[in-house]
Amino acid sequence: MSLPLEGLTAIVTGAGRGLGRAEALELAGLGASVVVNDYGRPGRDGSGAASAAPAEEVAAEIRAAGGRALAHTGDVADHEQARGLVESAVAGFGRLDILVNNAGILRDRMVFSMSEEEWDSVIRVHLKGHFNMTHFASAHWRARSKAVGGPVYGRIVNTSSEAFLAGSAGQPNYAAAKGGIVGLTTSTALALARYGVTANVICPRARTRMTEDVFAGFPAPQAGAEPGEGLDPLAPEHVAPLVGYLASPAAAHVNGQLLVVHGGMVAVVERPRVAAKFDTKQDAFTYDELDALLSPHYAGRPRGETFAAAEVLGLKRG
Repeated sequence: MSLPLEGLTAIVTGAGRGLGRAEALELAGLGASVVVNDYGRPGRDGSGAASAAPAEEVAAEIRAAGGRALAHTGDVADHEQARGLVESAVAGFGRLDILVNNAGILRDRMVFSMSEEEWDSVIRVHLKGHFNMTHFASAHWRARSKAVGGPVYGRIVNTSSEAFLAGSAGQPNYAAAKGGIVGLTTSTALALARYGVTANVICPRARTRMTEDVFAGFPAPQAGAEPGEGLDPLAPEHVAPLVGYLASPAAAHVNGQLLVVHGGMVAVVERPRVAAKFDTKQDAFTYDELDALLSPHYAGRPRGETFAAAEVLGLKRG
């Protein structure tokens, strides 16, 4: 019996640790050949010397389990290195079918304390990194589609965050980057549908090197726990199967969607809806007319309510 991703090739960025590692192992387990990308810097803020070890170790783990994998240690936020990553997949396995954008860093600070470098570095890795990889992968699929005269197989799974959905006061750079990734995803989904390519975005919650302090108060199962005591609700392995599904032929009609995933739960997030609409009774609005319309509307809304959907933070397996 064939596996759902057999014969397909995937790239997973930031796959040397945490979520990316779990996603790379999942895709390999479903039959894909995987290019494991990781720049290999040890600090969650992107600090430290780059190392080939994280990517090489995950690629070796896949091969030891009988799969096919190559390691790549380039920086996806560098335009030419991103090009090289796509080219390495095609050179190594003959094609590219799946792109999972996961690489990222954190440099948390309140907006009034954040430096320009802290802003730029996070936007660069998350948002520009997603763009770079999407750019070269989509160009590859567009060229393939033109060559065969019809749609081809292509899947993009991008990584946003509940920090964007709920608003994270201490992460203006991260929340902005993750919001930008949602916009990039919906634009890409519309642009590439004609070529047979889908693009979706997930908001995962997991205990990783990047989030170890965030979830420090949430206990994990102890080493040596008895079978049946359950997987850590914050384990990356809860997220990886959704990535495998979105990368598969079964998800051909899932496009431009945003899903929250963690702890044995997947939530499909609905697109924004218009809550109220006001029309001017004149040729154009005046200040007084807007005051008369909008002030009563907002006076009746809960204090502290914003466009952010903080309720997503309370989602859990039922």
